[in-house]
Amino acid sequence: MAYDLVMHMDACDISLLELTLNNITNYLAGLEGTPCSVSLVANAAAVKLFTKDCPKADRVNELAAKGVAFKLCANALRAQQLQKEDMLAACIIVPAGVVELVRLQDAGHAYVKP
Repeated sequence: MAYDLVMHMDACDISLLELTLNNITNYLAGLEGTPCSVSLVANAAAVKLFTKDCPKADRVNELAAKGVAFKLCANALRAQQLQKEDMLAACIIVPAGVVELVRLQDAGHAYVKP
């Protein structure tokens, strides 16, 4: 049984980011080392939460070091007038967040939107 997960954020809300990071932390802890793939896909205004001055940068980097993939929509970055250089180094830029969500779900990832 696969325990792969994709979390989705589209709102620029720091409390929602905190909730999502807590959910990911609890998910990993609850699996007690069971192999899994965890991604957070951010699109729309949510990409603004992952700039280098993000107040939750330490938590993002900590989870990325544990293998969590933080994927940002390139279309949303353009719409928010942000560049890859503005974003946390742990983030991966994907061409379209919605395509990445569908791709991950098609690959068997459970979808959660806190």
